[in-house]
Amino acid sequence: MTATSSKPAVVTAAVLVIGDEILSGRTKDKNIGYIADYMTALGIDLKEVRVVSDDETAIVTALNALRSAYDYVFTTGGIGPTHDDITADCVAKAFGVELEFHPDAIAIMKERIAKAGGELNEARMRMTRIPKGGSLVANKVSGAPGFWIGNVITMAGIPAVMQAMLDEVAPKLKTGVKMLSESIRANAREGDVGTELGLIAKAYPDAIIGSYPFTDEQGGPNTHIVVRSRDPERLKEVKAAVEAMLVTVHAQIAAT
Repeated sequence: MTATSSKPAVVTAAVLVIGDEILSGRTKDKNIGYIADYMTALGIDLKEVRVVSDDETAIVTALNALRSAYDYVFTTGGIGPTHDDITADCVAKAFGVELEFHPDAIAIMKERIAKAGGELNEARMRMTRIPKGGSLVANKVSGAPGFWIGNVITMAGIPAVMQAMLDEVAPKLKTGVKMLSESIRANAREGDVGTELGLIAKAYPDAIIGSYPFTDEQGGPNTHIVVRSRDPERLKEVKAAVEAMLVTVHAQIAAT
């Protein structure tokens, strides 16, 4: 067994985005793409994203479904100081545990307030509530921490804060063998290569092949073909098969 194959082949994750403001369009989500790129770089497959409203039943139902299906669930949003920030309550309910004021979270908030001013009022105390058994996720941007319980990592919705929290948890995540990819410019329309790509995909079922149409520099239709595999040798084989197929397709196009 190689050093690479000693890792689990696949580690999976999902993202649960929480907030009426996302669904109404008032706030445009900027976290999903960032988390997807981050997970890919780590060697974790992001398999699903759900967006739910600030509704307890919706959040708990989605959370329980996702945490039973994937290795990790990252939640964003709903851990602020207002009445509709109910993510912590919902995570606690999903796990069947109490929500407690965490002494370390209180200390962090007191230190932050001492520097920035204000008081540790009821609203700010809401941000120190953590499901029993959970651990804090540090927030180096604005102080109020996220938390991690089981396979659920609960983070802020504000992009800069979420990104800082993701940096905090990343070293502790288990990772799989990274998915490798190669992109080939087809110089052909997607319809010209669709059937042939299907045959290659059938011949290499352990690889992933995608085609992505775009408008090229001359304003004409073109296609990027992307092949993916965790095995570098298999990736080379599939890329070579695609390139050989394109030679044939180009000859056919030229003949017509």
